[in-house]
Amino acid sequence: MPGPLHGYRILDLSAVISGPYGTMILADQGADVIKVEPPTGDFTRAAGNKSGGLSASFLNNNRNKRSIVVDLRHPDGAGIVKRLAATCDVMVQNFRPGVVDRLGVGEEAIRAVAPNIIYVSITGFGETGPFAQKPVYDPIVQALSGLASVQGGSDAERPRLVRTILPDKLTAITSAQAITAALLARARTGIGQHVRLSMIDAVVAFLWSSDMGAQTYVGREISQQRAASFIDLIYETSDGFMSVAVMTNTQWAALTQAVNRPEWLTDPRFATTELRDLNINDRLELIQSVLITRPTAEWMEILNAAGVPCAPVLARRDMIHHPQIEATGIVVETEHPQAGRLRQARNAARFSVTETQHRNGAPTLNQDRNEILEEAGYTAEEIEQLSSGALPPQAFQLAEGGQSEPLPATPHAPPG
Repeated sequence: MPGPLHGYRILDLSAVISGPYGTMILADQGADVIKVEPPTGDFTRAAGNKSGGLSASFLNNNRNKRSIVVDLRHPDGAGIVKRLAATCDVMVQNFRPGVVDRLGVGEEAIRAVAPNIIYVSITGFGETGPFAQKPVYDPIVQALSGLASVQGGSDAERPRLVRTILPDKLTAITSAQAITAALLARARTGIGQHVRLSMIDAVVAFLWSSDMGAQTYVGREISQQRAASFIDLIYETSDGFMSVAVMTNTQWAALTQAVNRPEWLTDPRFATTELRDLNINDRLELIQSVLITRPTAEWMEILNAAGVPCAPVLARRDMIHHPQIEATGIVVETEHPQAGRLRQARNAARFSVTETQHRNGAPTLNQDRNEILEEAGYTAEEIEQLSSGALPPQAFQLAEGGQSEPLPATPHAPPG
């Protein structure tokens, strides 16, 4: 059977990561995603390493989509987008607040031709407030949200960035969930709505689940957040690194037995879960002093036999070949007609009946122009007339290194 979102059509005006990764999740799950790009193409087409003229970043955020170029700076551009939107269930954009209205494709303009559409706006800091109009990059959101402070450890330590564009990707995943929820609500009520999501809100909500306990009780806040530990839960072995994490009394007892340190079990500093947390630095230093004495593989065998949670620390090149990763089938290989053989992660969610499918790789720029226009009701004569205005002809391709100034900025992470 087709994917669970088969039959839904999404008009995707978003660029870079915070929008496109979310719409790719929906495309993997069966939605028909029409990617609308400016004549210069999505910024990520020109970023990073490439094969066949397509960058890995673009390929990894835009599979199962179709591409059409529309120049929204041209007087006819907005009319084309509105005509496409009339055939869609969802429209997604991640321009700065106010830009879509100036371009003629804001919610009011789109809802005039598609009354029940789900209109999705992804921003960096929301629509109001002193930062609303600021240009947004992933590190900026990490800084303002408190994430960099969390990553640094305690409030007294130097803040650090998470070494991946977590705000962009978290926002994208949140948007995919919100879109499916809005579609479910429309199926029940018949009413479309405006879904607004900002990167800052996505990260703050994400942090509250586990990192904002000191700010949870109103009037009883902890003024200075201390680090649970200044030692990472990554241990060095004689030939590499591994992680060992024990939470329960049973696991702690199993660890002391597995590493032949029975005295730890009677040490008053570690007698209870609370005391082990209070004396976490002493505990982790003792564990490290033992794990350094043997290779990772030996410790994995010993600790697994004892039921102690553990794993080797893998480099990215090693992760893709680990037996557990291979067993889940999360990493798949496909053929792209232009980029060649690709290795990518499949959609993470698995459906027992409506399976996700790899229908096609990421499109070349403007690849599906005529097909998309025909589905929107354009005649062959109209398509021909559009070739020299807001809609470049099908043969249009992004020239290598030929990126001009893009439309007003979308929130995204810097390349690299």
